[in-house]
Parts: sequence; structure tokens; C-alpha cells
Amino acid sequence: MKYGLIAIFALFLSACSSTWNGVKEDSSAIWDTTKEKSSEVYHSTKEAIHEATAEE
Repeated sequence: MKYGLIAIFALFLSACSSTWNGVKEDSSAIWDTTKEKSSEVYHSTKEAIHEATAEE
């Protein structure tokens, strides 16, 4: 019984570790995509404003 509980506890901890690593990887990928898209929107907006206010 004692060894069974230790095995279950060890499995639980390893599963939690894997889950946490997956969450960190997913969060990193989401953050990188957000930065990239935000930069694209910023430059697109800046260019549109420049074109709208440029003297002809």
C-alpha cells in the first residue's frame, strides 16, 4: 500500500511537471505571435496615417 501511494504521487508530480512545461511553451509561442502581429498592425497603421497626412 505504501509503495503504491508513492508510485501514484511520483506519477502525479511527473505529470504536473510535463503539463507546466507545455503551458510555458504554449505561452511563449502565443506571446511571440502576439508581438509579431502587434508590430505588423503598428507599422501598417503608421504607414496609413503617413499616407493620409502626406502633402501632395
